[in-house]
Amino acid sequence: MDTIEIVNYESAYKHVFRDLNVEWISTYFKMEASDYKALDHADSYILQNGGHILVALLNKEPVGVCALIKMDDPLYDFELSKMAVAPKAQGKKIGWLIGEAIKDKARSIRAKTLYLESNTLLTPAISLYRKLGFVEVFGRHTSYERCNIQMALVL
Repeated sequence: MDTIEIVNYESAYKHVFRDLNVEWISTYFKMEASDYKALDHADSYILQNGGHILVALLNKEPVGVCALIKMDDPLYDFELSKMAVAPKAQGKKIGWLIGEAIKDKARSIRAKTLYLESNTLLTPAISLYRKLGFVEVFGRHTSYERCNIQMALVL
């Protein structure tokens, strides 16, 4: 029986946070400047700016990650970003569990709204975001070439 636990990021998970994201991004798209900024500098770019990262452990092994990045935006408090699940752990509801945990984390720090950017090529991810309660929004600037859908959630 598998044991799944969602824990707070620690420096020991730095390589997992980076590697899981590089893996999926490189599979479907190309790494961009904004990716490197978040993945190579998670402590300074995300955590020291009021953000959070959660890690999903499957039988004590880190297999999933997700970040909340503090936004300086009149509509959105945090961006749900850099969500990734190892291919070997997909199909075990880890995306759902880490998504729900990141929403709970956002509520615990009094966030009212979340925002995310993605690509409709990632059908399972878009489906997951909709199940988590995100709805499509329009007209936002994005720094990602690959972004063709933007979504938001009122907590």
